[in-house]
Amino acid sequence: MNYGEIKKTDIANGEGVRVSLFVSGCTHHCEGCFNPETWNFSYGKEFTSETEKELLQALSPDFINGLTLLGGEPFEPQNQRELVPFLRKVKEQYPHKNIWCYTGYLFDEELLKDNRARCEVTDEMLGMIDVLVDGEFKQELKNITLRFRGSENQRIIDIKKSLEAGEVVFYY
Repeated sequence: MNYGEIKKTDIANGEGVRVSLFVSGCTHHCEGCFNPETWNFSYGKEFTSETEKELLQALSPDFINGLTLLGGEPFEPQNQRELVPFLRKVKEQYPHKNIWCYTGYLFDEELLKDNRARCEVTDEMLGMIDVLVDGEFKQELKNITLRFRGSENQRIIDIKKSLEAGEVVFYY
């Protein structure tokens, strides 16, 4: 897996101050995407054990609320396979910090059902995510006044409560 950028003090992609990882590779190709260079799976730098160490260190200060995964598309199967072992380490080292993830896939209609996004680690990855912002960016629904999302169709979902309830529970 490659990544395009790491932000060590991000306040735009989730609550509080966060460490954000922008993974490379996305097959959605949303019109008006803010990060189209990350559509290419080869874009940026290789995600290595050194990258993991850098991210884990960046998460250590008390003022960091958690980790945010964006892209590109974290839920492309090849990205999930690389992210899951890393997320296990994050949860082990920082169980009190939360994980946000942005995806173009719909939680209930795509990530929980058989389709191109699902693979052998999808359920485990979902189980480690606290908040999921789902849905493709829609240029015609763009709204710059929205908090933590770019278009009105996107939802901010409390994953833990949703998995327990068996239905979508919104975070906001």
